[in-house]
Amino acid sequence: MVVILFRSRLTPEAGADYKSLDAELSEMVKSQDGFVDVKSFTAADGERLTVVWWRDQESLAKWKALPRHAEAQRAGRQKWYEYYKMDVAEIVRTSNFERTK
Repeated sequence: MVVILFRSRLTPEAGADYKSLDAELSEMVKSQDGFVDVKSFTAADGERLTVVWWRDQESLAKWKALPRHAEAQRAGRQKWYEYYKMDVAEIVRTSNFERTK
């Protein structure tokens, strides 16, 4: 499994056009073969963290190559992100606990 850690801060220009494309891509990614899950968080200082899990590198590469995703990346660099930092990691071990009732 592969996990993406995407840290970012938005510019004041990230308005309705950003929210619209973000919502579109959020739905699009869920239908991609190999997509596992996504969670997003915002820290008290405004920095955002999005964590995305993929089955493997190949499914992530297909997502990255989609034209609509590439279009969003360009717009993000041009006007929506003050900065972003992305880490891509392979999961080497998973441990789970779930309380039973």
